[in-house]
Amino acid sequence: MIPQDAIAVVIPSYRVTRHILGVIAAIGPEVSRIYVVDDKCPDGSGALVRADCTDPRVRVIEHVQNQGVGGAVMTGYQAAIDEGMDVIVKVDGDGQMDPRLIPQFVAPILRGEADYAKGNRFFDLEQIGAMPPMRLFGNAVLSLMTKLSSGYWDLFDPTNGYTAIHVDAARHLPFNKISRRYFFETDMLFRLNTLQAVVADVPMDASYGDEVSNLKISKIVTEFLVKHARNFGKRIFYNYYLRNMSLASIELPLGLVLFVTGSVYGVVHWIESSRAGVETPAGTVMLAAMPMLMGMQLVLAFLSNDIASVPKRPLHKKTRPWRRPCAD
Repeated sequence: MIPQDAIAVVIPSYRVTRHILGVIAAIGPEVSRIYVVDDKCPDGSGALVRADCTDPRVRVIEHVQNQGVGGAVMTGYQAAIDEGMDVIVKVDGDGQMDPRLIPQFVAPILRGEADYAKGNRFFDLEQIGAMPPMRLFGNAVLSLMTKLSSGYWDLFDPTNGYTAIHVDAARHLPFNKISRRYFFETDMLFRLNTLQAVVADVPMDASYGDEVSNLKISKIVTEFLVKHARNFGKRIFYNYYLRNMSLASIELPLGLVLFVTGSVYGVVHWIESSRAGVETPAGTVMLAAMPMLMGMQLVLAFLSNDIASVPKRPLHKKTRPWRRPCAD
């Protein structure tokens, strides 16, 4: 059984009037507080909850302007921090996330094994067939980009919005800098890595039904690529040059310089030989290939070090003594 710690649930509320009351009703007694954040919902979902929901745990918070799912979650996080909650779970209000899974999401955090837990719909191979093919492909591409930009090489399904976070990790997040809309979940992982927080995947089934996604994979992949490249550059600078210096700090730039130098040298001489109608000399080919191979080896060595550097010790165990869970 999950110990009765102060668990809060944040529900971003935007065009979810058909489902939100059912979502709230399905939240179990292990939860102490439920924050419904009305993100300037045109359907008045906040007013609906206030009028028709009698659950004393529910608190409705209304935004004056729409801030996106990230803005709504940040508002809920801040409210939970202010009220002294221990763990904060984010559940969508559209009925696609089963509230009965909340104990599974908070378990690794309450056990002191992780600071942040997120859903992974790819764990059970039998369930993956329920996922639309285009979404499956898009998720695979986004997962690869997220591994590079966030540094969490052991995670998958980065856009999964079913999450839980320890309040000590949440209070260290730069709320004003985190992406507010579709990039929110993946940007959270980047921010958590800069804190050296431990993140765990929680297996869950893929559930779509008649859901129509607003995400256009062709647009999102391009947009996310730019943001992932930005976060990758920031993460490398923070972790390998600003906070710490190691052999990996030398391997990456030296490897890139060697690889690019060899590539440019080889292309230039290949063009010159092609124009002259002669074969490129073997010595020239070797002079191009050697720095390219050495550069590739150095980059792979850096990646190996980066993969081995995934945070292992939870942040909340560093910031305060762990409280022994009460017996149930």
